[in-house]
Amino acid sequence: MPKKKMSEPTPPKPAQLFFSIFSAREDLIETAIRELEGCLGPREFESPLLNFDKTSYYEKEFGGGLVRRFVFFEKLIPQEKIVPIKHLAYKIEKKHSRDGARTVNIDPGYLLLERLVLVTFKNFSHRIYLGDYVYAEVTLLFSKGEFQPLPWTYPDYADPEAQKIFIEARNRYRDKLKRC
Repeated sequence: MPKKKMSEPTPPKPAQLFFSIFSAREDLIETAIRELEGCLGPREFESPLLNFDKTSYYEKEFGGGLVRRFVFFEKLIPQEKIVPIKHLAYKIEKKHSRDGARTVNIDPGYLLLERLVLVTFKNFSHRIYLGDYVYAEVTLLFSKGEFQPLPWTYPDYADPEAQKIFIEARNRYRDKLKRC
């Protein structure tokens, strides 16, 4: 009987970088996107403005009437680069804060063929520490032709409208990988 071969280190695939950006002001969303583009290169595509109404968690800090845009960047990134990208997003949020409150929220993540990952500074039971104060969570798994939510998936990421956007992003990402 042949012995099982030990696994060999293999480089991970580059990831499709994206941001979820929300604010009560559409102009701040666009400003944040332009600042991100200045550091990360051009956006490839973006969602239309979506109502951010699946939670009231942010109303005290931001007020009501929040809108969100998902923005996907042209250039693929090494997965480990999500850590400094989270810090970049934080700096942009701080720059636009007023009296200690954010006016724009910028959440980075990345997409692979098999999953969608978000990063945060907040620890929780299902999150893995990446370093430099950043934690990651698998938010959606891709299975049977669609993204599947997990028990901790935010309702807005499980929403059918968001799912269509992520499927479009995954299709574009798959095409990019074929060209690499």
